[in-house]
Amino acid sequence: MAPAAMTRALAASLADAEPVSFWLEDPGKPAALPALTGDTSCDLLVVGGGYSGLWTALLAKERDPGRDVVLIEGNEIGWAASGRNGGFCAASLTHGLANGLERWPGEIKKLEELGARNLDAIEAAVARYGIDCEFERTGEIDVATQPYQVDELREWHQEVTELGLGGGEFLDQDALRSEVDSPTFLGGLYDRDGVAMLHPAKLAWGLKQACLGLGVRIHERTRGLDLARSGTGMAVRTPYGRVFARHVALGTNIFPSLVKRVRPYTVPVYDYALMTEPLTEEQQAAIGWRNRQGLGDSANQFHYFRLTADHRILWGGYDAIYPYGGRMSADLDHRPDTYLRLAEHFVQCFPQLEGIRFSHAWGGAIDTCSRFSAFFGTAHGGRVAYAAGFTGLGVGATRFGGDVMLDLLSGERTERTALEMVRTKPMPFPPEPFAWAGIGLTKWSLARADERDGRRNLWLKSMDKLGLGFDS
Repeated sequence: MAPAAMTRALAASLADAEPVSFWLEDPGKPAALPALTGDTSCDLLVVGGGYSGLWTALLAKERDPGRDVVLIEGNEIGWAASGRNGGFCAASLTHGLANGLERWPGEIKKLEELGARNLDAIEAAVARYGIDCEFERTGEIDVATQPYQVDELREWHQEVTELGLGGGEFLDQDALRSEVDSPTFLGGLYDRDGVAMLHPAKLAWGLKQACLGLGVRIHERTRGLDLARSGTGMAVRTPYGRVFARHVALGTNIFPSLVKRVRPYTVPVYDYALMTEPLTEEQQAAIGWRNRQGLGDSANQFHYFRLTADHRILWGGYDAIYPYGGRMSADLDHRPDTYLRLAEHFVQCFPQLEGIRFSHAWGGAIDTCSRFSAFFGTAHGGRVAYAAGFTGLGVGATRFGGDVMLDLLSGERTERTALEMVRTKPMPFPPEPFAWAGIGLTKWSLARADERDGRRNLWLKSMDKLGLGFDS
């Protein structure tokens, strides 16, 4: 097909795509709860109604049912990253084993153990509270689409196996294509137990209901405007009142932290995804994918993709857009050029599905930090705790982050707070224009590495030596 004809065909496949997260359009979406009006007091105030805040509130009540917990959310529960991600719920707390092994080799086995326990606890909570979030413990396959990536996956599998870190199951081309059939697939590494697929918005809404059932007071459309000491506790001002609390847990992630010194540690990166229309039985048969694993390719500019309960394919990733100055804007939530690029890559991966149409196309900001995995801390004499920097792998790790924040607020040393990962912070991002230039040069270098069989240039090698996490 001629390039112009191809572009027209790709554009046509997007013609009816709704510019909203597929997950958030679910008819089961609950109504928003009323905003806080007037002043109130509590033992623990949780700021943020995404996964981080919801897990923290739920765990706080599980630890102490008598604790008075209030949660405030500036918009609606799950409306941001928690309601528009890919629904990959991974055991890893470190944005993948490779990142964790590079940064914390001395405690990686403990981190992997804690991550596995955390994922098991999420599965148990979903069952205990009857959260209908389409939870499937299907695992994930890391896919090689270039010969050098096959070699890298094979070497990595051997290394982690020898270290006693599991390593998954290496799949050659035939074995991989018997699982999911794409002519671009050359090999893969299959983690059968460490990742679950789920409906991300339904998880958030289910956690909301579980919190309410335990007595958490939730106020939506209630933004936390500032944070200040008040007697022996803290006070958070909202548009129509104040909340006085003994302790505060901040789960605001990409949104500006109420602890201002934390802000330089994160920047927003915009990520985009497409959702296909439901596949016919013939289309499903053409690609196989009977075991419904999540998939991601091994490039620096990578794609992630998975099946939904009604047999659609979510296809996301590749472009990661950093806005100058870290300024967030609704205008960046949609990027037609990226949608066309994603649609083109989809057809290259699954040519047997050529002609399929996309029902939804959306994007939004996630928070990232220079080590690519969450960091934690306290402020105001231990009265305030925060967790941020999950970098797109927060569906599972935010529950661990909630536990860490509660541990920190308790002032007790636990197996979590003893971790170097918890006790240390990443390098903050520099001010502009240096952040813009550095991130832009890094993105260009990563794209070049993909074109040069993974060979990293001098800039990336320098970033590696500094411990900056630009490896995916």
